[in-house]
Order: sequence, then C-alpha cells, then structure tokens
Amino acid sequence: MIRALTMAGGLAGAVGLSQFPEFSQQYLQRLSGARTELMVIAKGFDFTAQAAGYTRDEALEKMGGSDFQNNLRDQMATNLTRYERLDAAYTSLKQTEPVMRLTKLWHFRDTDLVQKTWDEYRPAVPVTADGLICAGIGFVGGWLLLSVLLGALMRPFRRLA
Repeated sequence: MIRALTMAGGLAGAVGLSQFPEFSQQYLQRLSGARTELMVIAKGFDFTAQAAGYTRDEALEKMGGSDFQNNLRDQMATNLTRYERLDAAYTSLKQTEPVMRLTKLWHFRDTDLVQKTWDEYRPAVPVTADGLICAGIGFVGGWLLLSVLLGALMRPFRRLA
C-alpha cells in the first residue's frame, strides 16, 4: 500500500513539475510586457526630472504637497520600485535555461503576474527535454516527500509490532 501511495506521489510530482518550463516561459513573457510598460513610465519620469534639473529622488521629494500630489508621488515611487524589481527578475530569468529557472524561484514573486499567468495557463504534455527533466525531478521529489511523510506517520505503529 505504501509503495502504491509513494508511486502516486511520484507521478503527481512528475505531472506537476513537468509543467514548470512552459509556465515559466509564459511568466517570462508577461514579465517582459510588464517590465516594458513600467520602463516607459520610469524613463519618462527620469527624463522629465532631468530636464527640470533633478535626480529621480529629488523629483520625487518635490512632488509632495497636497493629498493628490502625495498620492501621485507614492504611486510613482511604487512604479519605479516595481520596475527595478521586474527588470532585475527579467534579466536574471532571461539568461537562464527553463529547467534551471527552478533554482531562481524567488524571481517569480510578483503575485499579480503569477496570478495572471496561472489564470491563462493550460497544462500540456511535456515534449521538451526541459519538461522531461522537470518531470523526473518532480517524480523523485513527490516520491521522496510521500515516503518521508508516510514513514513518519507509520513509525509509531512499527514500534508496537
């Protein structure tokens, strides 16, 4: 029974992780689009600040005053920070092979992009080497996880026997 359950865990892990290369590719495409959109905003803001003789930080400081201006400044600061984060994530992920993106999961932390990618994602049969490698990693991971969990759950009963 335990062997069947661990095999099921391995298969579930294989099926699940085999989808990661394609999901990461679609996430990268969305990341690129969001990065480009924010880059236009950031470069426009930087250009306007420079034309007025300010650095980015100086221009943000000058934007304060009324509630409207404070809100606009805060939103711009949020956009600039998000642009920098998305740009760093895109640069890092773009240079990485799909299967190696597993080692850079922290770059998938933009919850809005992850959710939008997940909402549009449709699972597919992995036919690429990356998909098959991820399936193998997922199988071993799922099998090991269930083996450890079931072993821990069964340990008290082994001592009684």
